[in-house]
Amino acid sequence: MNINYSMAAKHLGSSAVRDILKLTQGKDIISLAGGLPSEDHFPLKAIQEAYSQVLSSNSSVLQYGLTEGYAPLRDKIAARLTSQGIPTSSSEIVLTTGSQQAIDLLCKIILDPGDTVLVEAPTYLAALQVLGSYRADIQSLESDVDGILPDDLEDKLRRYRPKLLYVVPTFSNPTGATWSQERRIKVVELCRRYGVLILEDNPYGEISFQSDKDSCPSTLAAIDRSYSGDYCVAYTGTFSKIVAPALRTGWIVGGSQLIKTLAKAKQAADLHSSTIDQRALDQLLLHFDLEQHISIISREYHSRMNTLSSEITSRKWEGSFFREPKGGMFLWLTLAEHVNSTELLKLAIPKGVAFVPGEVFYSSQPHKNTMRLNFTHTAPDVIPLAIERLESALVEFNNNKKTTSLV
Repeated sequence: MNINYSMAAKHLGSSAVRDILKLTQGKDIISLAGGLPSEDHFPLKAIQEAYSQVLSSNSSVLQYGLTEGYAPLRDKIAARLTSQGIPTSSSEIVLTTGSQQAIDLLCKIILDPGDTVLVEAPTYLAALQVLGSYRADIQSLESDVDGILPDDLEDKLRRYRPKLLYVVPTFSNPTGATWSQERRIKVVELCRRYGVLILEDNPYGEISFQSDKDSCPSTLAAIDRSYSGDYCVAYTGTFSKIVAPALRTGWIVGGSQLIKTLAKAKQAADLHSSTIDQRALDQLLLHFDLEQHISIISREYHSRMNTLSSEITSRKWEGSFFREPKGGMFLWLTLAEHVNSTELLKLAIPKGVAFVPGEVFYSSQPHKNTMRLNFTHTAPDVIPLAIERLESALVEFNNNKKTTSLV
């Protein structure tokens, strides 16, 4: 049958990360590609006990639930956010199937085809997929070490009159970068002035490598809520990185009217996310020291990042450059200008190592000599071998380049 697909379906792109992960299944490949937390540090026993406790209560735990999500869990999330400087009530929260669904639902209620959305360059690949599916006009913003440039932002706010600014300002995916406090304040001020909604995506913000967590800059949501009047920041987070991805529980926080409209969109999408997972999470938070767990994984991930950083630095690859992230899960590596990381990947996989080419994180004008490396999933003693294999692929790429230039 010849199916006549919708325009939205025709604009659905494939995830390069998921495609690469398929190539690594069942093979002796060290993957630095996926945004995967360490399985060694999942609180398996505590999660088992939480599910057992919930399932031993009564059969009503298997019933349908509220679209907005399990109320006691929303109360706990609201309390955590409030303690983090984002004053929140449970009525301002919708629980979602991971923060990815939060991005999709917000775009569904905000965007019409052709509406402009501003993004960082580079930015989160799966957000670009969502924006593409809604046929948004995606415009990239220039950045420096402190975040997106206010002058460029204001220029594009004036020229394009965007509906939305999508950003990951803390331990970004893919670059691991963190905006300065001053830059965050300026961006919020500009978007409030021009009446543009910001979607702040913060799945990694609690995984900080800094001993003094109070030194971390404020979230855009916290800055926004220090002003009077309506909110201009919608804020999304997830338990995927700080507990376990399989629970697929995220949340989005926003003004009351935005949340009511988003809840309607969620009703149409799936009625509600898994209530048994939400109840288990709620039970977990009653008896499990989540803050201590976050501290443990943060220390472990910091150690793994240091190992990766040291291995790359010791190789002294000509033209290579990176900045050590202060938290999160990713290191962004820039190679010599002549290197095409997509072509390099084709040589790397047969040698037993995978990464994500940088060009897939750009909406336009990609930097093809870049790559994203995940350091949280790979065991520390395996990271040196991964970089050894990557170097072997790079040597082959450079030799091929020299041979081609001589022909």
